[in-house]
Amino acid sequence: MSKKGNHILFLFLDGVGIGRNDSDANPFLKFGFKTFTNFFGTTPTLDNPELAGEKIFLKAVDPLMGIGGLPQSGTGQTSIFCGVNAPQLIGQHFGPFPYSTLVPIIEKENIFKYFLDRGEKVVFANAYPKVFFDYINSGKKRLSVTTLSCTLNGMYLNGYEDVVKGKALTAEITNSRWNSKLGYDLPLITPEKAAETLLRLAHENTFTAFEYFLTDHIGHGRYDEETEVTLKTLDRFLSAIFSQSGDEFTVILCSDHGNVEDLSIKTHTFNPSLYIAAGNNAALLCKEVVTLSDIKPAIIKNLC
Repeated sequence: MSKKGNHILFLFLDGVGIGRNDSDANPFLKFGFKTFTNFFGTTPTLDNPELAGEKIFLKAVDPLMGIGGLPQSGTGQTSIFCGVNAPQLIGQHFGPFPYSTLVPIIEKENIFKYFLDRGEKVVFANAYPKVFFDYINSGKKRLSVTTLSCTLNGMYLNGYEDVVKGKALTAEITNSRWNSKLGYDLPLITPEKAAETLLRLAHENTFTAFEYFLTDHIGHGRYDEETEVTLKTLDRFLSAIFSQSGDEFTVILCSDHGNVEDLSIKTHTFNPSLYIAAGNNAALLCKEVVTLSDIKPAIIKNLC
């Protein structure tokens, strides 16, 4: 079991950086984000990129890692989940899916495998719709770092039935998109109910991960008309989760690159990535993380 019987909840948000103090461009300022204001008293910007509350710490983390060009998901997520400087290894930022030579590294070094090798209980809490399983069963291999980490190490991937049974969450939190976009008829749940489900899973397992991708889609302008509703749903979800972190429960939130924090453009940004640690050993988990590649080593050092 991890240090002091600690349970770790790892929240990965795609495409969330720390942006300018500009409410026209920065939706966290424009619409308000209570996860920031309630726990830190203010919204992080490039002018104040490090904040602290009661056993909760926020900072800006370097997604560039010494390599020029816009940060990308494939290399950024590999760096986070595997504890390696992925863009340095291949000489560039690459995405959205990981570069082929990174796949063996993902298979051997991902954080899920670290806990599995220790005999710990591990779960990836996202559920996948039937269209995804049809895709991978067809032999196609363009998968995200999280999905590759699971499939390459024989981890179970949740599906529709797991959502129905309360054992997993849809990626958009409330089930709304599975219904409206994929033709499912799932009961809609509140962000707070989704948080309750995820917290229960986290208490049942040593390491629990959940991935949220709509922030990156909003940043690319795919869902402009839904930006406010989507961010407020995420805000309620995160607020409910962080309110439950404590001495035996650690929550870590991170992102691979900037995007949604600057809606004046529809590309990734050079802004630092958002990183939050709350609960047991949160101060050290924050202090020791400078780049994306530091996140996995910091978890292992301070929580295992």
